[in-house]
Order: sequence, then C-alpha cells, then structure tokens
Amino acid sequence: MRFGVVIFPGSNCEQDVIHAANTLGYEAEFVWHGSTDLSGFDAIVLPGGFSYGDYIRCGAVARFSPVMAEVIRFAGRGGPVLGICNGFQILAEAHLLPGALLRNRGLKFICREATLKVEPSICQWLDEPAGTLLRIPINHNEGNYICDEETLARLNGNGQVVLRYCEPDGTRADGGSAPNGALDDIAGICNERGNVFGLMPHPERVVDPAVGGTDGAAIFTAIARRLAEVV
Repeated sequence: MRFGVVIFPGSNCEQDVIHAANTLGYEAEFVWHGSTDLSGFDAIVLPGGFSYGDYIRCGAVARFSPVMAEVIRFAGRGGPVLGICNGFQILAEAHLLPGALLRNRGLKFICREATLKVEPSICQWLDEPAGTLLRIPINHNEGNYICDEETLARLNGNGQVVLRYCEPDGTRADGGSAPNGALDDIAGICNERGNVFGLMPHPERVVDPAVGGTDGAAIFTAIARRLAEVV
C-alpha cells in the first residue's frame, strides 16, 4: 500500500499524513504540486494547510495546480483520493465533491477535538459500523459546509454523507452540533462512486495511541483492506 501525499505551497500537514501512514505500516511519499505523474501510488491524499495562502478562496488556486489534472484523472479511473481539511476544500473547488466550504459560524478559527458519528455510506475510505462515534480534532477557519437542497437530498439519498458532527453521547443538538455551522452537521462526504472522500477533521493526528488515540486509523486501514481485496 503506497500513499501519495500532495504538497502545495502553504500545505502544513503533509508530514502528519506521512507519519500516520508509516505508523500504520504503509509506504507514503510526497508528491510536488507541479508533478503530473501519479503512477505507482495506490491512493492519493491532499493534506491540510493553507494552500497558496488561502488567497481568493481556500483551495481555489491549488485547484489549478498541474498535479490536480492528474488527481482528477486518477479519481476518474476509480483511484481512491482523500482530502483532509484544506484538501477537502480543494476537492470541492475541483468539483470532485459537491458543495462548498465557507467561513465558520462566528467567523473564528476553531481548534479542538470533535465528536463524529459514522453514517451508513458508500465511502470506500471507511468501514466502521454506522453509529460508531469517533473523536478526531478539527483545525480550520473555513469548515462550514454548504450546498443547495437538491444536492443535500442527493447526498443523503445516495449514502454520500460519511461523517456528521454530534454531541459526545451521539445525539445531535436541535440547533446543530457542528461547531463551524456546517449544513446538516456534515463533517465529511464522498462522491457517487465512493472513492473520493473529503472531511474537515484531521484523522492523521489520531493514529498513534502514544499521541492522542487511534480513532483516525480506520480511515487509512479501510482503504488498504479494500485495495488488497481488489488485488
């Protein structure tokens, strides 16, 4: 299993993803944003950070990096692509995932642990039972997911909502449990094929029991198992 971790100018979580993959026993290698060759990689990760300084909109400039044309082709062939935080924003800008990420409710940067509920979904990156609760940190300023009513209905109907913010006991507050104000408490979604997954929380930061827990490990191990089954 070999992950390719794309680095854009302003990325700052690429080392965390490499460490997470290595900790779980997988190979991982950096991919420069100017690269147009993703051969040899089993899965691609767009890490968190502030690509191109978040100018214009988060991910709006990175979306036009040379590597993204190949990421789009890779995803089109069914290759697994994961976007974490800024990576999720880039996937939305590249139209690999529907909707958009806006400024957090309250217009403040949020850095804290969040409780997430696993939803029944078609996502290839996660195979935890629906209803499983995960504690994964968030660290963003633009994580307020939004889409139109038709898109939301399609996401729910197709099983494309992968993770939702919730209360520590798994319930959802009447006014919403998303600390950033995300529509329908959405923390992560996938595309219609289930191979492209974007989420605002940082699973790469919780794969080692010595430094915060292992709730994020399932996202990396699930895709490895699925690819091994295909081979």
